[in-house]
This record gives sequence, structure tokens and C-alpha cells, in this order.
Amino acid sequence: MVDILAENLSGKGIIMGGTELGVLYNITMDLRTGRLVNLLVTPHEARDPEQLPFEQDEAGHLRVPVERVQRVEDYIDIRPA
Repeated sequence: MVDILAENLSGKGIIMGGTELGVLYNITMDLRTGRLVNLLVTPHEARDPEQLPFEQDEAGHLRVPVERVQRVEDYIDIRPA
């Protein structure tokens, strides 16, 4: 497995099913276990967050469970529901 530094992920585009959802804002983790929990994604203005299968936080970021990440390359590819 290749190590990827978090600083290299910030601002990376998020795609799902070939469609760009937005850009990575931050990553949340469980402080007790150290387990990564969610990607916080700033949705593109053209996307209606209400039409996406993810919860939103109070700032309007999409909460994408890390289990949905398929691969990280030029973009972070999310598995559709």
C-alpha cells in the first residue's frame, strides 16, 4: 500500500461515477481509535447538495464516508451508492 500524506489531499477533486462532486475540504477522524471517518467535501456550485446521497454539516460540506473511497489518483474516486 502506498502512503499518501494528508497535505497532498487537500483541495483534491472528488468524483463519483465520472461526475465531479467538489473538492476535499478536510478529513474527520475518531480521536479514540484513530480511524478516519468522513471526507468533508465542498460541493461545486453547479451541484445541488440536496440531490446527493450524503449528509451535510452545518457549513454545507458533504460528509462522505471514507469506506466509499475507491482510489486516490489525480482525483479521489468515490464508489456510488
